[in-house]
Amino acid sequence: MAGTINKVILIGNLGDDVKMHYFDDQNCVGRFPIATSESYTNKQTGEKVTSTDWHNIVVRNGLAKVCEKYLTKGDKIYIEGKLKNRQWEQDGVKRYSTEIQVNEMTMLSTKKNTSTANTTQPNQQQPSSTPKTPVIDENDDLPF
Repeated sequence: MAGTINKVILIGNLGDDVKMHYFDDQNCVGRFPIATSESYTNKQTGEKVTSTDWHNIVVRNGLAKVCEKYLTKGDKIYIEGKLKNRQWEQDGVKRYSTEIQVNEMTMLSTKKNTSTANTTQPNQQQPSSTPKTPVIDENDDLPF
């Protein structure tokens, strides 16, 4: 293989609301954490074990504004992006952070909106709300 790839794909739940930072030249950055979880059954004890990983997400400009407007804590999203490592010095101590810089995002949670609920056609079904935490079937080998 001649080249290299830096690509991340995650499906997870927001751990907090989007925090925005606006710059003078109309650019902006949004930051938020998402959690991904996996569950398995301990074969020795029969106990169900869940491990959660937290990821620092960074979105920029138009995508950041969409995230700020439509995403809230607990929402499920699909993101694609790349890993970026940062380092800085604070109070004489070197700090490090690994972030996912997003270039594509899809919202997976559905929202119930009471104003649109009254305007649906008689033959239309309203979307049901999805649970805020993922339900994992242990017999299913798909990650989503």
